[in-house]
Amino acid sequence: MTAPTPPSDVENTPPERFVTGDPYALDAAAVKEPPVGWRASSKFFGPGLIVSASVVGAGELITATSLGAQAGFVLLWLVFVSTIVKVAVQMEMARYSIVTGEGGMEGYNRVPPRLGRVSWVFLMWALMAISKLIQTGGLIGGMAAGLSILLPLGLGPLSPAAMAIWAVVVTVIAIASLIANRYGLIENVATFLTMAFVVVTVLVVIALPFSDFAYSGADLASGLSLQLPIGAIGIALTMFGLTGVASEEITAYTYWCLEKGYARWSGPNDGSEGYRRRARGWIAVMQKDALVSWVVYTVSTAAFYVLGAAVLHPQGLFPEGNEMILTLSETFAGVFGETGRVVFLIGALAALGSTIWAAIPSWSRSWANALSIVGVFDWSDSRARNRWMRVFIAALPIVWLLTFLWINEPLVMIMIGGIAGGIFLAAVAVSALYLRSRIEPELRGGRFIHVALIVSAVAIMALGIYSVVTTVAG
Repeated sequence: MTAPTPPSDVENTPPERFVTGDPYALDAAAVKEPPVGWRASSKFFGPGLIVSASVVGAGELITATSLGAQAGFVLLWLVFVSTIVKVAVQMEMARYSIVTGEGGMEGYNRVPPRLGRVSWVFLMWALMAISKLIQTGGLIGGMAAGLSILLPLGLGPLSPAAMAIWAVVVTVIAIASLIANRYGLIENVATFLTMAFVVVTVLVVIALPFSDFAYSGADLASGLSLQLPIGAIGIALTMFGLTGVASEEITAYTYWCLEKGYARWSGPNDGSEGYRRRARGWIAVMQKDALVSWVVYTVSTAAFYVLGAAVLHPQGLFPEGNEMILTLSETFAGVFGETGRVVFLIGALAALGSTIWAAIPSWSRSWANALSIVGVFDWSDSRARNRWMRVFIAALPIVWLLTFLWINEPLVMIMIGGIAGGIFLAAVAVSALYLRSRIEPELRGGRFIHVALIVSAVAIMALGIYSVVTTVAG
């Protein structure tokens, strides 16, 4: 079959002009030639920025800062290693979705062995997702904490009443703004929030050398010297597990790639060279998008880590949870005045808000797809699919809110979430390796990609085993 000639205006056509029809339906009439090069491809980025918004939020703000406070600069290098090592799995899952048009949940359900109509990976996801219903109440709580510090409503920073009021407000706003379930809106707001917290956190780190908490080039150099002190091994393993994309972000990325249009523009696999060329081209765009998102959330995570290493570590302060936000805001108020406190809180709120904004629709897609897999509705029915997504967009934040309001530091539930998350992250790595074998060789990528995937999968599986063992032992 003769390959179609690429349209001459593809690089100048706005991406939104391409997003028509059902992004989950592969239609030969909807194919588009992929752009070539970084500049042209950048017009079609977006899924990675949604993932970045989800990654750098409550988890990275609190976790990376806390790890920096404990270890100092010595493990700064591990931020870069721990974030990049999972990108290969993220890309491979997205590659499968672009080639097949299937979301991550459908891919997981194809990994043998199966128990009835579902795969063992699907069951692992179910375990993880149920535990996360309780764990992710911290997203609502983290945002409420930041707002209660900035605007305590006359009730005092982090007071239970102020926290409860802001938690309800955050939940209502999140549901009202997301219920339309429009990809373009989700991407645009996620991009704005992502850029906001990146700019603010980088500015804060740049300002530190002019404060009482100045760090030097030698400090940064020591943090990039690949040292791993024996006493810091536990912190290092924790950092590797908690920074960068997690299993839920890897899963969500497959849906965002589909809704952006990468699979639809590639078209159905008719076995032609034209299809293979288009698919390889849109996979290349996806890979660039994933790398840009890696840069964004790695820079932000490193900035949070430097905050902990430069400000908290020298003082011997190791606050956790919401106290981290309060301590840092008060520290910056003492050094830079009220302006410093407000700037830091704005960055923290942007990070926390972006996580909520990206996490709610991300989880709604996974949950809706899971229901379709067990036979509740037909995933190919776009109206039913959108209706169920909207149901979860409304239901999930309410469950998270109730969890936050009713449970105070649920240690047992966190342990359950830690075990499920560790197991499922390893299951995702296994799935990526298996699903790669289901793609025709011409679309699998080169040897470098294969080796990177194996290294990532082995590292992630080792982490999963470690997470389960240490969580049970703890």
